This record gives sequence, C-alpha cells and structure tokens, in this order.
Amino acid sequence: MMTTPSGRTRACAIIIAFCAAALVAALAAAALVHYGVIWLHDPDPVRYPVRGIDVSHHQGAIEWSAVGARRIDFAFIKATEGGDHVDSRFAENWRGAASAGIARGAYHFFTLCRAGSEQARNFISIVPRENGALPPVVDLEYEGNCRNRPAEFVVLDEIKAFLDAVERRYGVRPILYVTREFYDRHLRGALPGYRIWLRAVYERPVLPDGRAWDFWQYSSRGRVAGIDGRVDLNVFRGTRREFDALVSASGRAPGSAP
Repeated sequence: MMTTPSGRTRACAIIIAFCAAALVAALAAAALVHYGVIWLHDPDPVRYPVRGIDVSHHQGAIEWSAVGARRIDFAFIKATEGGDHVDSRFAENWRGAASAGIARGAYHFFTLCRAGSEQARNFISIVPRENGALPPVVDLEYEGNCRNRPAEFVVLDEIKAFLDAVERRYGVRPILYVTREFYDRHLRGALPGYRIWLRAVYERPVLPDGRAWDFWQYSSRGRVAGIDGRVDLNVFRGTRREFDALVSASGRAPGSAP
C-alpha cells in the first residue's frame, strides 16, 4: 500500500509532536529532581537509621537548635579549601552543631592546584582536635576545582601527603568524600583502609571496583528545619552502635589508648 503525501505529512507531524512531548516530560522531570520536588533516592530509615547533613557558608546562618530537634544525627561542616581559604561560617557552625547535640566533623575541599602538605597545614590550623568529633574528611571531586589536572600519580601523591599529615594530627584516618568520576580516575584500587563517603545523587551508590562505602550523599536538594534553602542529605551505612564507635575513636592523640 502506498502512502500519500498527506499521509506522510500527518505521520511526521505525529512523530514530531510525540518527540516534543517526550522532551517536555523529560525536562519537567529533570526540573522536579533539581528543585527537590521529587528524589531519585529515599534510603530506608530502618536500613539506614543514622542520618546527617553537610553544610558550608552556602547554607547561610543555620538555626542549629531547630536542626537538632529533627532526625539529624551528624553534620559534616566545611572548614577549609586549598592552601589558604577558610569557610566563613565554619567556627559558627562548629559551635552550633555541638550546642544542638549533633555529632560533627570537619571537611576540606582538596584543590588540584596546591600541594597536599600545604592544604593539610591550612586545615590543621583551623580545625580543633576534639574527642567526640567525627574523623576529618577530604573532599575529592572535579566540580568547582581548578582546571590544572596533574597526572594521576601526582594527584595521588598529593592526596597521600594531605592524609598522612591530617592523620598524624588527629590520630584517626580521614574519610574520603568522592564522586564516582574522581574515584574512577584516581582512586580505583588505591588507598585501601580509608572510609569512603560517596556522592550518588542520580545513580546507585556503587563504586566501580565494588569497594564498600560508609557514608552516602543521596540528595543535594533536601529540606531541613533551621536551614533556609537546600542542603545535602546523607546516611551512614551501619548501626547506631557502629556510628557511636566511629565518633568515640576520633580526636585522640596518636597512640593513645581507647
């Protein structure tokens, strides 16, 4: 059967309309995810009973008493970035989390443009060593980083220099916050024995080499009482007893008894 020109025109119009509708639906779904109306992940609170947030100056002034009144067990707080930058709200957030009874830990945004030892000095100069704090965190990702991309072995050497200096100071191995892209390029099969905090907002929380993670950042668009705007949401992979043991292990001088 032959198709007439008018039939072909109608068929093309239908296909175009269908594609346009599909594109609009996809854009609408992406917008709903971006603005936190719908989440791709909502971890089971029974399986992941320990919940937390991570914050920086981007959240503005935080009403920590309101945060503490909700189901928030821990907060990772940005302290430093690179060799000399200090987050303007670190001291305020550090005090506020403690006053609200929320377990707290400090993190450093690692830049590929500065030596690891220099960045460690910046972090150590700002973050106190305290019993009851979570282990320090180094944030390893490409987003917001400098354009200089040294060779993989150079990046790993500088990360090790940072980790070694921070561990000597705080007496506990730091946690590695990673995106899958950064991990796949620089950390696959490297640095065994370090706890992993994985960002996986749009995909399943699985590392390319099958390595287990301990913290999962599952949303960047969460809402929490006491914080204006959006905030990152996280869970701990373990029981409350295991989480408490992690907290109690941090802050001791190297070589001290439990």
